[in-house]
Amino acid sequence: MLRNLARLFRRNASAFKGAQQGATAVEFALIAPAFIALLIAIFETTQFLYVQANLQVAATQAARLFMTGQAQSSGMSQAQIEATICPTVKALVNCANLVINVQSSSSATGLSTSTPQMYNAQGQLNSGNYSLGTPGDLMVVQIGYPLPVVAGPLGFLLSGNGNGTASVWGVAAFRVEPYAS
Repeated sequence: MLRNLARLFRRNASAFKGAQQGATAVEFALIAPAFIALLIAIFETTQFLYVQANLQVAATQAARLFMTGQAQSSGMSQAQIEATICPTVKALVNCANLVINVQSSSSATGLSTSTPQMYNAQGQLNSGNYSLGTPGDLMVVQIGYPLPVVAGPLGFLLSGNGNGTASVWGVAAFRVEPYAS
């Protein structure tokens, strides 16, 4: 009986040795989740960097309005600044969710360069500070956006707000030029 069992085992083992059907599907099933997670992480990181670069361009554009005195001379409001920079970023972001923070001070100690809070205690977007500044003032323009990120095995690296979004900021610091009012 033991001989028969050994003979049966040898005969079936040689049949399994040559079987390759379905091996590709099994290998794909093992590799696919990691591959898809990597693709999502690459897409998320690329989107984050592209939005950040566009917000930086928008912050520079807004800073030019303040630096040259155009915003001060025409008394531009925060909503008007948003309307001015929106065409620069509207292909990537919802302009209604932009956070615009404009600070001015006669000295560097009066300015805060730390990242403002994106959300208030009630979980709503902050409206940001808004100060037009005067000739010779130092100013900081910060434009932020809560970028939605995909929750997943690698998405937690970008999520910084705790609500499925990452804070993306564009920043410009400058001194206001003398201008005729």
